[in-house]
Amino acid sequence: MNRKRSQRAVTKMAIATCGPDEHATRPTLRATVSEEAFSRAASLFRAVGDVARLKLLDRLSEREWCVTELAGAAGVGLSTVSQQLRTLRAEGIVERRRTGKHIFYSLADRHIIELIANALEHASEERAAIEEEVDAQPD
Repeated sequence: MNRKRSQRAVTKMAIATCGPDEHATRPTLRATVSEEAFSRAASLFRAVGDVARLKLLDRLSEREWCVTELAGAAGVGLSTVSQQLRTLRAEGIVERRRTGKHIFYSLADRHIIELIANALEHASEERAAIEEEVDAQPD
């Protein structure tokens, strides 16, 4: 394990000591992202970064759900689900629709559906890939 740590330290030193003239200039592939966009994206990730809220979003990626249905599926109280949904709604991640006494929630747009699906897929694959890589490296 100490060998791996020392290899990482050497790699970090090599990266830290190279100068800008040692690299080819790289064109920017997309438009400059504003500080406001970075701030909003960070807020989105904070809201999604809770396991219970992520599970709610996964359910909502399937279809629209009533608050009562969500609470029953999660096995928690209505007030707990309502608080989680309030956080997600404040970030523009979910939308709500009232029909009589029922409030239905759905994901705000296709980006959120893709974000949740990609995050869960990446998390499932990433752990297996890391374990394979660690097993393949000599001690």
